Amino acid sequence: MPSLHSIPTGASLLERALRPGGLHAVYQPIVRLEDRCVVAHEGLMRHADPQCTPLHLLDLARAGGRLGELEMGAVRTLAHGFDFDRGGRLLLNLSAQAILQEAVRPQQLIDSLRASGRDLGRFVIEITERDVVEDVARLADAIGYLRAAGVRIALDDFGNGHSNFWMWHELNPEYVKIDRCLVHGIAQSPGRLSIVKALVQVAESLGTELVAEGVEHGRDLMIVRDLGIRYAQGFLLGRPQAAVTTAVPEEVQQAAPQKLPVWPAAGRRASFPRITAAHLLIEAPSVGENASNGDVEQVFRQHPDLPALPVVDDSRRPLGLINRRVFNERMAVPFARELLGRKSCIPFMHASPIMADVGQGIDAMSEILMGEDQRYLSDGFIITREGRYAGVGTGEALVRRVTEMRIEAARYANPLTLLPGNIPIAEHIGRLIEAGQPFVAAYCDLNHFKPYNDQYGYFRGDRMIRLVAATLVRHAEPSWDFVGHVGGDDFVVLLQSEDWERRCREAVAEFDAASRALFDEADLTRGVLEGEDRAGRYATFPLTTLTIGVVRAAPGVFDSADEVASQAAAAKRRAKRLGLSVYVLDPEPMPA
Repeated sequence: MPSLHSIPTGASLLERALRPGGLHAVYQPIVRLEDRCVVAHEGLMRHADPQCTPLHLLDLARAGGRLGELEMGAVRTLAHGFDFDRGGRLLLNLSAQAILQEAVRPQQLIDSLRASGRDLGRFVIEITERDVVEDVARLADAIGYLRAAGVRIALDDFGNGHSNFWMWHELNPEYVKIDRCLVHGIAQSPGRLSIVKALVQVAESLGTELVAEGVEHGRDLMIVRDLGIRYAQGFLLGRPQAAVTTAVPEEVQQAAPQKLPVWPAAGRRASFPRITAAHLLIEAPSVGENASNGDVEQVFRQHPDLPALPVVDDSRRPLGLINRRVFNERMAVPFARELLGRKSCIPFMHASPIMADVGQGIDAMSEILMGEDQRYLSDGFIITREGRYAGVGTGEALVRRVTEMRIEAARYANPLTLLPGNIPIAEHIGRLIEAGQPFVAAYCDLNHFKPYNDQYGYFRGDRMIRLVAATLVRHAEPSWDFVGHVGGDDFVVLLQSEDWERRCREAVAEFDAASRALFDEADLTRGVLEGEDRAGRYATFPLTTLTIGVVRAAPGVFDSADEVASQAAAAKRRAKRLGLSVYVLDPEPMPA
């Protein structure tokens, strides 16, 4: 049995860790799910004494006022031992507390990273925090120096501890790591699934990549993949070890799709993943209809950030809202507390609060912003579940989410069809090429659309274009096939479905039949449109139909989205010249 003198104390453990060689490094791989490649590693410090866990060591350093010293020692150890040529990017943990207390200064960290001799763009600093971060603005300012040097930022352990949406918004990290507590067991937990779905939607709006931590089971990995999360980390993908790895376990290869999914950030329609009032819900206290003004005052005192207090009946159905500012002003009148304190709170309540069900979509809720009743700005609104009180939402959150939705729609979508435009089309083609995934690019165009538009006007012309969009979407497999709207009557469909040719031919047949309802009976009887040709002379034109030119994009044939688009357009022109509804072009492989 060891003597009491041989048992290391906390102080001796910390001193040993701070000496040269007191820490050693292990690295856990991070896998990009779309192509199952190891693209980065998280560096993790380990104490020479295996019984001293990293969390215990951090607590010792925090208590001893030496947290910054320990973290900088870990950074140097991890950066020095990392194989950048094989390991990709290196993620390093740094606490917000150490930065705010200036125990770690940005320039000191930059100098330590530069000592590795590597481009600073190869480093990602994970901001971790176990305590509330009160000065997020100052933290963001300090991080700005790292960004200016090329370092990327990640927010760690989101969903656990004190990582929050305000930090996400203010720090604007390139990556957010979803904590293990949300990812582990997600396949069997509807609650975890709902939370992570909401995080995916937030990430899309803020332009952030997500990393799922704690992936230990294949079924959880498949859920993470299907949600559109691009990166994952966990024991299933690789355990922390001294050397970096480039191998992905066979179980992961089997769980990954054989086709490249249409990730929401790159291939969505502008309707986007559904966002509801549930995503804005804040759990907040309420009072019963028998509560006194004194009870209300006490709740407001206990919750200083609560803008309004819901009043509910015995069955938890909302009756109204008490505005904090109005209530406090009336209770501040001389002798008001003595006269009103024990009386019912109902006279202070607004009996017609703005309410929304948890399932109400954000698009429908945007009508609140256009209504004459602007109390949502000061009171917020009540959120119900099956008619009973569930929580509240703030006007600020609603305005911000609706604004983000509209900005995203304007950026990514064609305003007529709400389909992704040129930028998402190019991005998705690039992802397919990079992943070495075979696909076909179908360029869809209307024949003789200009005479139709000239004769019937732009309103009916827009109806025809929307018919094309609806037809193409209906014949695409949403998990694998991407439908985009280049502009005008030009569309691009990127298909990975094996029966892509059947889908194209059926789409043409369905459109040509359905579009007849958009012509006048006289034109249908004649079978032609009358109008002027490009020289201004009288001419007749065939009825408008759909043509699709297809190019096969096997791995290694194309190097860029530009080349794919060019060849698909050439296939479309060939189809029109030959009078074919569908024409397939097989390009030759690019020379080595």
